[in-house]
Amino acid sequence: RLADEGKTPLFLAVGAGVVGVIAVADTVKPTSAAAVSELHDMGVRTVMLTGDNERTARAIQRVCGVDEVVAGVLPEGKEREVARLSGEGAVAMVGDGINDAPALARANVGIAIGAGTDIAIESADMVLMKSDLLDVPAAIQLSRATMRTIKQNLFWALIYNCIMIPLAAVGILAPALAGAAMALSSVSVVCNSLLLKRFR
Repeated sequence: RLADEGKTPLFLAVGAGVVGVIAVADTVKPTSAAAVSELHDMGVRTVMLTGDNERTARAIQRVCGVDEVVAGVLPEGKEREVARLSGEGAVAMVGDGINDAPALARANVGIAIGAGTDIAIESADMVLMKSDLLDVPAAIQLSRATMRTIKQNLFWALIYNCIMIPLAAVGILAPALAGAAMALSSVSVVCNSLLLKRFR
């Protein structure tokens, strides 16, 4: 019953007889289910890797709505799972403990929780300062917006040069105008990049 509630039961024994049971549980943060739901809306598949037993992990899965659970794994097992998942596509690993460090290092993007251990923070590519899982979808959205901006900037920088320089070279356009267009392309790239400041 305790395991089904997401708690890990510890049995106390004196000699050969069990004299008590203590239930230990990590509290699921109130925003965890919302973060998983937002990741699903973004088309991200979620997998929970945990050292907890299967029944406890399944109970947490029911609360948070994670797609897949891999329970009872040691640190090297987490790393193996991340390597396996990497064969299916890009993997972002979120973790906070010593046990998560190898998997954080193996993932395409390692995301450490700010309140986590030093080794987890050192192994990760990114650190969430507020220790709130809602920052994970926000980080992915910001990354996507940044990549979109980079592609737009490349387009505008190249299109000016590809059109204006040949026109100036064959004498259709004055070289001064081509030079002004190149300056304008730099201004447009900077202005477009500054739009990222409006990201929320």
